[in-house]
Amino acid sequence: MKKNITSPIFINKNFWRQKIELLLILLSCFLHSKSQIKITSALCENKVNPAGVVLQKLRFGWELSSTEHNQYQTAYQLVIASSKSKLAQGDYDVYNSDIVKSRQSVLVDYKGQPLQPAQLYFWKLQVWDNNNHSSGWSSDQQFITGLFSTKDWSNAKWIGYEELNDSMRTVPGIHEPYAETLGNKCLQRPVVPLFRKSFAISKKIKTALLFVTGLGQYELSINGDKTGTAFLAPGWTYFDKTILYNTFDVTSQLVSGKNAIGAIVGNGFYNINRERYFKIVDAFGMPTMICRLKITYDDGAIEDIVSDATWKTSPSPITFSSIYGGEDYDARMEQEGWNKAAFDDSKWMRPLLIKAPKGQLSPEQDYPVALMDSFTVKKVVQPSANTLLYDFGQNISGIIRLKIKGRKGQQVKLIPAELINKNQLANQSATGDPFYFTYTMKSDGEEIWQPKFTYYGFRYVQVDGAVTDNLTNVTGLPVIVQLTSLHNRNSNPVNGDFECSNPLFNRIYTLINWAIKSNMQSIVTDCPHREKLSWLEQDYLMGNSIHYNHDVYHLYRKLVHDLMDAQYPEGFVPDIAPEYVVFEGGFLDSPEWGSSSVILPWLLYEWYGDKDILQKAYAMAKKYVDYQQSKSTDYLLSHGLGDWYDYGPNPPGESQLTPKTVTATSIFYYDATLVSKMATLLNEQSDATKYAALAASIKTSFNKKFFNSKTNVYSTGSQTAMAMPFSVGLVNEKNKKAVIKNLVDSIYAGNKALTAGDIGFHYLVNALDKGGASQLLFDMNNRDDVPGYGFQLKKGATALTESWPALEDVSNNHLMLGHIMEWFYSGLAGIDQEESSVAFQKIKIRPQPVGDIITAKGSFHSPYGWITTDWKKNGKNFLLHVQIPVNTTANIYLPAAKGATIYNNQLPVAGKQIFYSEGVAKISVGSGDYEFEVK
Repeated sequence: MKKNITSPIFINKNFWRQKIELLLILLSCFLHSKSQIKITSALCENKVNPAGVVLQKLRFGWELSSTEHNQYQTAYQLVIASSKSKLAQGDYDVYNSDIVKSRQSVLVDYKGQPLQPAQLYFWKLQVWDNNNHSSGWSSDQQFITGLFSTKDWSNAKWIGYEELNDSMRTVPGIHEPYAETLGNKCLQRPVVPLFRKSFAISKKIKTALLFVTGLGQYELSINGDKTGTAFLAPGWTYFDKTILYNTFDVTSQLVSGKNAIGAIVGNGFYNINRERYFKIVDAFGMPTMICRLKITYDDGAIEDIVSDATWKTSPSPITFSSIYGGEDYDARMEQEGWNKAAFDDSKWMRPLLIKAPKGQLSPEQDYPVALMDSFTVKKVVQPSANTLLYDFGQNISGIIRLKIKGRKGQQVKLIPAELINKNQLANQSATGDPFYFTYTMKSDGEEIWQPKFTYYGFRYVQVDGAVTDNLTNVTGLPVIVQLTSLHNRNSNPVNGDFECSNPLFNRIYTLINWAIKSNMQSIVTDCPHREKLSWLEQDYLMGNSIHYNHDVYHLYRKLVHDLMDAQYPEGFVPDIAPEYVVFEGGFLDSPEWGSSSVILPWLLYEWYGDKDILQKAYAMAKKYVDYQQSKSTDYLLSHGLGDWYDYGPNPPGESQLTPKTVTATSIFYYDATLVSKMATLLNEQSDATKYAALAASIKTSFNKKFFNSKTNVYSTGSQTAMAMPFSVGLVNEKNKKAVIKNLVDSIYAGNKALTAGDIGFHYLVNALDKGGASQLLFDMNNRDDVPGYGFQLKKGATALTESWPALEDVSNNHLMLGHIMEWFYSGLAGIDQEESSVAFQKIKIRPQPVGDIITAKGSFHSPYGWITTDWKKNGKNFLLHVQIPVNTTANIYLPAAKGATIYNNQLPVAGKQIFYSEGVAKISVGSGDYEFEVK
């Protein structure tokens, strides 16, 4: 007999079976969601939604998270489509990697066909964890490819208001002391021009992509609205070799009907004339621009709006602009609506078609320099009649924003400065004098203005020819309604943070960080006023200190390309790059500076796992080491600047306490060692052997010359002479303990005072940290009674100064001596990577509770995700909370003697999991959150 499936008994059984199955599914989903690996960030070329990427050899990456410990990726799938709709429908018409069994999640190579220029692509990915659970698809991402040939620019032309006669071209530039030898060159004040182009749109737009640059700097708008956030775009390069352009998706800025593109182009480093202050003068040309706007319509049609002779041009209200001297603005020359479609440009002239600059157009990959912070005034005084002094409380790189009311034609002069003199007036004696802004009013009302194409380092602003509204104003001067300081820096993401229980160290951290931010532009400058040049030694000596605080992947890749552009045929790399001016002597060729050509590519590999930059820079690095060898005698180098600005009996400058041969040869050895390592990675085995042998010969010769085997002292026994050989590997293993002991003893004998300079202090910090003498680092820097960080703060510095004693006659916002920052992260917070690690895949957590510090915490954004530490010392107990990102492992080094009880997340750690050595307990872990306690 057939079962009656409609009987109540059967329905009841089926109902409960379905309920149980549903509950099991829900429980499974709940457990799966709790353990599921998640994609928290998806990157193309180490950026979110980049614009201007290459057509081949691009790389992708992603960061992962999981609530489970010991999680890692086992596979991934990455797909690319030509439209967002196709990506959503699963039509991966550009690329489908299929499932790739791999743990790699950093700089993963694209292995598809070459992409098309000037295209918008869409992509996403999914990954699988070590439980074979899928993350599911990431959110949709996009990237825009750049232009890489003349054809790609669709017949766009370089246009200008005026053209420099070839006989007036001054490239490379001339140093200020020799400017008078130029005759009538670099005397002309270039017109800062406006350019515009109107056009109509009658169909529905799918995408609109803009590719544009202006030399030396430009700002572009569409229909009156600024495109992008950049300040001082594009990035600075040696324009005869490389010219950067910017890429934007401007679809949302265009409207149906009439539209207009407007651009204003300033001088930057492209043209520096002989007015006001200048460190150098040069003339690559007059302000010029090029652009292509590619409009793709819904019907598939493509229209190009390109710079050509149909555009219009006119002088702007900027009557003077110099990267070194300031900016003047006459608001009476404004033409309202000039960058909007309805403007009548019939009185404007057609632009000149300018001979193309010599450099190759290349997409700017770095984050733009932008206005990133602002400060309101802390104090205003009136040192004399008609003069005001504004104190903003913080020394920055920046400009001002002026809000003023008065009468048409009235002019106000603003003089920024780091310091003030005894009369409470701006003191520019050490920073480039004169630099100032002037603003001429256009009306009898209230007006707002800020400069566009220059900046300075300042805390104070002296205002001449104005009053505040609370002062008597019998002569009817303009009234300053508001004055604001605006800070410009490279807009790369913040990469870390540090804090501890020592208030002085927290203030030192802030002091150095302001110097980093102020000198991190499209190059790494030494100071934001007097020079604004990329002196190369600080790029690597301060590299870790900068990298702990900011994501400098794109900035440092750009610096490496600057170095390749700057290298001479004989192999040497000058002390600055871009090399806008050729200096002399050690300021032209110093091994400690030129070695950036070897060390920066290696740092990028260590920090980010970027093997591509090693391949690109390998020929440069080899050539530079070969040049060093050609300059050596018995494998010793003796030229250059040495330990610049060490603290000795004479005014600061070239090395006083350490022979130049010590620092020059030490870096020569380190360079040869790195090139040998690069060669090994790049499968250049004969080179690896050659440069390893060279390094061995340098080491033998150096120790023969400088090491006293009886006293275990190098050379003069200075801090630099002892620390630098130790750090770069010149000290033989059997002598290391004796050398570090002598170094420590000599510093204590010298009242723990800082004497190492620009080159040596980096290596001193490294040697003391790695040599187990962090307590001495604490003692040397936890004071304000001798020249050093505390001494600078005591004198009122708000950014790191150029000299240990914060001298007034040198820069008071300078990058080069901030090396203690690295130790704050690697030593006190304890965040580092093991020596064999690349891109922080094998993390080293080694907090050092020294001195009176009882708490410290740090965070650092590695290529795999955030690493955080937070520790507290309570009597004999030590508590550490640490976060390790997915796809990495870590060694945790805890201050613990053998026999101590150690807990991990409140559970005792088994003895076999702990390895003890010299008062430190080592525990290896995978990803996850951990709370360790030592009792």
